[in-house]
Amino acid sequence: MKKAFIYDLDNTIYAVSSISKILFADLFALIENSTEHDGNIEGIKLELQRRPYQLVAKEFCFSENLTGAGFDLLNNMSYDDAIHPFPDYNEILLLEGDRFLVTTGFSKLQWSKIRGMKIEHDFLEIHIVDPSNSIRTKRDVFADIIARHGYDISEVVVIGDDPKSEISAAQELGIETVLVDKTSQFPEADVDHRVTGFSEFRLLYQNL
Repeated sequence: MKKAFIYDLDNTIYAVSSISKILFADLFALIENSTEHDGNIEGIKLELQRRPYQLVAKEFCFSENLTGAGFDLLNNMSYDDAIHPFPDYNEILLLEGDRFLVTTGFSKLQWSKIRGMKIEHDFLEIHIVDPSNSIRTKRDVFADIIARHGYDISEVVVIGDDPKSEISAAQELGIETVLVDKTSQFPEADVDHRVTGFSEFRLLYQNL
């Protein structure tokens, strides 16, 4: 029986693309007006909707100056316009078990999105892994949750959209994984289960 479900936020609970034009307007403008990166503007924009800023900056060879300017923008950013979870979000509320939310990003921004969706009370705990002020990783948070609550590894599931982030962190600990891959973006990803949405996800676990 599964006792704990650990969810990612961005592109798992909601689509970053639904808010990216507003959310990243200033950051995109900063990058477009700079020559201090590898020049792949569209690639940078795409990855910023999927992965932490620090990793994108490193991959696309941002200068120290550009990295710092983007960091300052994001560190003080919040999202105050309408934001909605995926339409089938409520499916996860129908599963018995403890729910945890673990997301990587800038704390102020991540909390503004969580509160904007009004989902903060749907989870037993919410953890924001903020590389700007901590060396903790998702792997560390997963291990801490398991230890503090006394779960057996077999009783926990991690659900996310990124094979190189929460999925990889879970696999390192031997936790069962579910990849939410709505557009078959990662056909080669090594995961325990693959779903296109939460309706399909609930069917996996409602009888376990």
